[in-house]
Amino acid sequence: MSNWNPGGQPPYDPHRQPQFPPPPGPYPPQPTPPADGQPPHGPHPYAPHPNPPYPYPYPPYPVPPAPAPPGPLMRLWRRIGPVHTARRVFKPSRPGIVEDAAVARMQKIRTLVGLAAVVWMSVTYKIADSIGDVVDNRTDQSWTSVLLLSVTFPLAVGILLALVPDTARRELLRRSARCFGAIVALLAAVFVFPVIVLTGFAEGRFATGPAMTVVTVVVLAVVFVWVLPFIVWGVGLALTHVFRTADIHETLPPLLAMTLVWEMALVDLFTDAYAGVEITVRILLVLGAPLSVTAVGLWELRRLRVNHGLSVQGLLMR
Repeated sequence: MSNWNPGGQPPYDPHRQPQFPPPPGPYPPQPTPPADGQPPHGPHPYAPHPNPPYPYPYPPYPVPPAPAPPGPLMRLWRRIGPVHTARRVFKPSRPGIVEDAAVARMQKIRTLVGLAAVVWMSVTYKIADSIGDVVDNRTDQSWTSVLLLSVTFPLAVGILLALVPDTARRELLRRSARCFGAIVALLAAVFVFPVIVLTGFAEGRFATGPAMTVVTVVVLAVVFVWVLPFIVWGVGLALTHVFRTADIHETLPPLLAMTLVWEMALVDLFTDAYAGVEITVRILLVLGAPLSVTAVGLWELRRLRVNHGLSVQGLLMR
């Protein structure tokens, strides 16, 4: 024995066959050799077990047929359709970005609960005459939020440019480019509707011949089939992802969301949005959204700091 061979094993022989212990019993019954001219009897080794330990059929189990692949037109629509395009434009996609499923779930729950509360209070206290009026009010409020966010975001970027070190300003501008692109894309899509109305295109002003009639119909179909769904989906994604500002830093969306809801509260306060409603309900309507969004934003900031090591200090790139 030595340090290199502490067990005193014999030297290695490459031509020696490895020895394995026999498998543990009990062994399955083996077929009895048949007599001359007699058929074999006894359990065949490949016969099915009388009491199988698993249900038939024997593995591998049959796999359900895969769905047929989509055709070329469906693949093209999925690639350039309004919903897929809106997701590419308004969802953050920076490499290495932190995505927390719990935060996204909490944001959806908060949005649904807030919408249900506004609808219930609007109908209960006769703030709106019908559900359609509530939907119109929420649509107007969402568009106002988008406009306020379009103004707040450049101001936030300007403040960050003043606070970050000189070496980080180019990186900040590079990350902000897609956010500005999302704002421009949404405003350009919305601008299509006043253009076709003011130019008379929607009324068929340019349909002076068969060719121009076809062009008018095709353009209007594209506007209502593609541009309108893109705007509706884009507004929702823009507010949820705060114009994809997580591409700059993960802590910026909750900060901007909290700023935006307090701006909306000031707008409701100065425009006397809920006139005629008793003071208690009015306070709930004005302060409910800012307080809930602030609570969710602070929780999100804490979760990013504790679980992912991301803090506001990292937003300043110091």
